[in-house]
Formats: sequence, C-alpha cells, structure tokens
Amino acid sequence: MSGWFGLLGSGEFQEWSRPVDTWLLDRVTGDGRVLIIPTASAPEGDEVFSAWAEQGLEHFATAGVASEVLEVRDRTDADDASIAEQVVGASLVYFSGGNPAYLAGALRNTALLRAIVDGLDRGMGYVGCSAGMACLGRRAPDSSADSFSPEMWRQGLEIFPRAWLGPHWDMLDRFAPGIVEEMVRAVPTDDLLLGVDEQTAMVGDGDRWQVLGRGSVHVRAGDAWKRYSSPEEIPI
Repeated sequence: MSGWFGLLGSGEFQEWSRPVDTWLLDRVTGDGRVLIIPTASAPEGDEVFSAWAEQGLEHFATAGVASEVLEVRDRTDADDASIAEQVVGASLVYFSGGNPAYLAGALRNTALLRAIVDGLDRGMGYVGCSAGMACLGRRAPDSSADSFSPEMWRQGLEIFPRAWLGPHWDMLDRFAPGIVEEMVRAVPTDDLLLGVDEQTAMVGDGDRWQVLGRGSVHVRAGDAWKRYSSPEEIPI
C-alpha cells in the first residue's frame, strides 16, 4: 500500500499539529479536500461527535484548506456507498479520537474502508489521532472496558498487521495506572509496539517515518526499546 500517514498521539486540530497538516498536504494527491471523520467519538453521543466535527472544520478553515465532515457514526453509515464515494478524489481523511475498538469495528469490511484503501493506493493521506491511530494495527484497545485483560483487545484494521499502536504514551499511566505494563505484556515480541507521546506525530509513507511535535515515539522491536524525537527518522 502506498499513501501518506500522520499518526498523532493526541491533540488533533490544535495549533501544534499544523506542521503535520502541512507535511502531508505538500505530498498527497487529490483535490485538496480534507474529510473529517469523528466516528470514534460516536458512542459518546451526538454532541461530542458534532464538537469534534466543528473543531476540525474551524481548524482547516483558519488555514484556508477546504474541509468537509463525513457523517459516519456506525457500520451502516460506513457501508453507505454514497458516503464512501465522497472519498474519491479527496486529499486527506482525518479520524479524530474516541474508542479505537469501536472505530475498527465500525470500519472493517465496509465500503468506506475500501474507498480509503483505494485512496491510499493513489497517494491520498490518512491522519489518525488517538483512536484514529490505535485502530490501524493488529489489535485495537476497547477504551470502554472495565479492566485491563485480554478481553480489552479487539481486532484492529491491520493496515499495519505486525504493529500495535499506543497513543497518549507519556500520559497513559496517569489516565489508567498499569495500562502501559498491560499493553507491553499483551504485545508478542515478534510484533512491533509503537507508543506515540501526546502532541507528537509520526509521519511517513508506511516505509519511512519521521517524528514531529514536542514528544517522542517509542518503539519496541523484540526485547529492545528505542526512542525517537523530532525531527528524527524512525528506521522501521
């Protein structure tokens, strides 16, 4: 798969992330449109979904970039051909935060996901923040789970089939003490574990990656950990 990716640990539509937008928009194909897709927040209700949508529209309007919201709240919406058709020709799809497992389940084997994969193959960009990032690997955590256990992990979209992706990496244990240890324990050592700090992004084409933002990207390959900070490249 070709295409371009911006994977954000947190902070979608905030000022720090504008260099991520620019990095991607300078490279992608398409008509310049950004499609904002707040699906991961849908379980929190229409008010939260709409708030993310409005933040995204305002963020890109301030930069003079055309943007639209895709009203995708569940699998029915994601499998609607008329919604998926809107991806054709777009330059970026942008998934904001929420529940990673819910997002993966809403998109898997749908017309929208097929349109996104086709778009990536022609050079479109994918931005995923928090849940929008964490849904892409082998497994996606269910943030509504009551406890840390194997049951918290659901099938991911496997866009990166050998990777597990952890946003908010530098803050996870403050949110939920013990979750980093649980995640490290859950990931097989022959898979990659990538933790992305808050207000930090890894940008790339799937083969070559670079860090942007204030924090670091933490990579576990086998038993070895390495840490990369802006503007370092990540050799994975």
